[in-house]
This record gives sequence, C-alpha cells and structure tokens, in this order.
Amino acid sequence: MSRKDFLRQPSLLALLGAEVVSTTGTQMTWLALPWFVLVTTGSATQTSFVMAAELVGLALLGLPGGRFLGRLGARRTMIVCDAARAPLMLVIPVLHWTGGLSFAVLLAVAFGLGALSAPYFAAQKVIVPELLGEDETKVGEANALFQAATRTTLLLGPALGGVLIGVMGATSVLILDAGSYVISVLLVASFVPRRPPLEQDPEHRKIRAGLRFLLRDPLLRVWWPVFAIGDAAWTAFFITIPVLVIARFGHDPKIAGWLFASFGVGAVIGNAIAFRFLLRRMEGLALISVFIMGQALPLWFLWLPLPAAGIAAVILVSGIANGLVNPPLHTISTLRVPASLRPTVMTTAMVLWALVNPLGLFIAGPVLDAFGTTPVLIGFAAVQTVSMAAAGLAAVRERGRRRLVPAAQAG
Repeated sequence: MSRKDFLRQPSLLALLGAEVVSTTGTQMTWLALPWFVLVTTGSATQTSFVMAAELVGLALLGLPGGRFLGRLGARRTMIVCDAARAPLMLVIPVLHWTGGLSFAVLLAVAFGLGALSAPYFAAQKVIVPELLGEDETKVGEANALFQAATRTTLLLGPALGGVLIGVMGATSVLILDAGSYVISVLLVASFVPRRPPLEQDPEHRKIRAGLRFLLRDPLLRVWWPVFAIGDAAWTAFFITIPVLVIARFGHDPKIAGWLFASFGVGAVIGNAIAFRFLLRRMEGLALISVFIMGQALPLWFLWLPLPAAGIAAVILVSGIANGLVNPPLHTISTLRVPASLRPTVMTTAMVLWALVNPLGLFIAGPVLDAFGTTPVLIGFAAVQTVSMAAAGLAAVRERGRRRLVPAAQAG
C-alpha cells in the first residue's frame, strides 16, 4: 500500500482527527488546571496533588478498565470514555462560578478523569492493529501519524491554552476541553467501523495474565518500568514549568504555553522524519538504539540560567529525538503482545505506569516550594539519562537475540 492510499483511509483520518481535537483540549487542561490551582492557592504542593489525583484514579481503576475494554472493544471504549469525560470536565468551571468549588472536589474530578483514561489509552493502542492488521511497517507508520497528531496537540494545546487563559481565564479553557471530547465521540462513532471485541480466553482477562506476560518478556519487562520512571520525571518537569515561568519571567502564561509547545514542535518534526525517511529503511529496534539518548542528554542544559528561548530550544531538541523513537517503540510494544492478550496487558502496563508516575509530582511539589526549580531540573535530567540508557541497552540486546535465532535455525 502506498503512503497516499494509506493516508486516504476514512477510519484512519477520523481517528487522527479525534486524536488532535480531544488531546488538544487535554493539553490545554494540563496547563489550565495547574495554572488555576497555583494562582488560586499559591501552593505548588496542592497543584501537584491535583495532578497526581488524576494519575491515582488511573492506577486504582485501570485494571477494571482492562476488562471493560475486553468486553466492549476498542471503538466503543473510546466513545464511552470520551462521552463520560465531557460532563465531568464541566464540573470545575460550573462549581467555580457558583461558589461551590473546593479542593476536595478538584481532587475528586481529577481522580474521575484519570479513571476514564486507562481504558481509553489502552483502546488507542489496540485499535490500530484491529484496523490495519499485524504488519509492523504499516502499524509503525500509523503510530508515527498518531504520534505526530498527539505531539501536534503538544504544540497547539499549550500555546493556545496559554493565550486563552490570558484572554478568557483558566476555567473557560476547561469548557473548551469538554467540547473537544464531544467532537471526538462524533468522529469515532461516525467514521470508525464497528469491530466485534476480540475473543478472550477467561484466563486472559485476569490481572495475573497481564503481569505474567510483562514479567516474562525480555524486552517489555525492562521497557515498561524504565519508561514509567522516565515519564514520571517528565510529569515533574511539566508541573515545574508554571513555577519556572512565574519565578524567572513574570506571570505570563503565554511563555508557559510556548515552553510546553516546544516539545510538541520537536516531536512532530521527529515523527515526520521517521514516517517519511526512516520507518521503511531502518528496523525499529535499530532506530530506537541509535536515537534514544538524544531525548535525555540535552536536558542537562535546563538547570542553567537560560532565557526562555534557550529553554525552548533544549526542549525542542529533546522532542525531536522522542518523535524519532516513539513510533517504533509503540509498535513493537503492541505487536509483541498476542492480540487476545492486548486489552489485559495494555491496561496492566498503563496501571503500572500510573502507579509510578505520581512519584514525580509528590516529590516535585514540596521540592519546588522549599528549594525552587534547580534541584527538580537536575533530577529530571539525571532520571531521563538513566532511563533512556536502560531502554536503549535493552533494545540492543533484543537485536542481538533476533540475530541469534536465525543463526541457530540455520545451523
């Protein structure tokens, strides 16, 4: 299939459109919600706790979400989750305007949003091979497009959110996010074809089946923990951005949006290079092995007293490397799992990720309040360097195992 025909598939275009619209709203909220809490409370610790509540919800209710995904299928799961998240998001602005919003309600809403995220994110991974089959090149190219769509939202969402917060306020931005979920539901329901849920052996629906697979797979048992730790560091960094901007550059949400968007710009560039030039020329593991450290090493410049443009440039370079490695990484992680096990394994991995991810917030908030941004930025670079080095080494070892298997069969 040519790339032109590949890009003309209505179901793929609808999923890409839903991804851009829905996740743009989510990225605006990732700036608007912490900005709202930080400005109204003045506490980085409370801000980090609200963001952590979403991840805790994902962790605690993610495993039941795997059974939900297995029974409904990927398409229906995406529709149900977005249809529920839209009214839930409206709770914060409505209660704020009526004087009924409390910190406990903020935590509860964030928890609910997280609980709906685990099956949705797992469905996003499962639905691509459901539509395109098991071919690694096709799925890799589709993942490059989805990653580009997601990273485009990192460009559009924070930049747009920063402007809109200044114009209309953070609570109004949350209403736009609720509307984005509605648009996503309409696109998926109208253009993505129905597929019956994959038949699962009852044993495959159990939590221990997902854990057993992850622990026994020589690549995934390294990748999932180190990427969870690395993403926890990214979460700590993103919660640091509003504090960094207020401390160094004044109360200007546009600069915060610009810094958030820099990673999205870089990642879209990397995705475009991977889609156009690399995925049909390089094996996925080789691509990961070569470029993965490019995500971590530039981050060591962040703790220096750089101007906003310098910080943006560092984040952009890291984003380019991320955009190069993420498509093959997601493809390999998905296709290594048997189709009947994917709902269970993907949600199990998502829950493990969510259990680790709040650590970055719980650590970063008090450190920011007590010591400022420098210790968090140094820790961020260190954790990313160790995590990406471990992931790259695992990819190199897996390539070696793949070469040994044909050699052994030939002998």
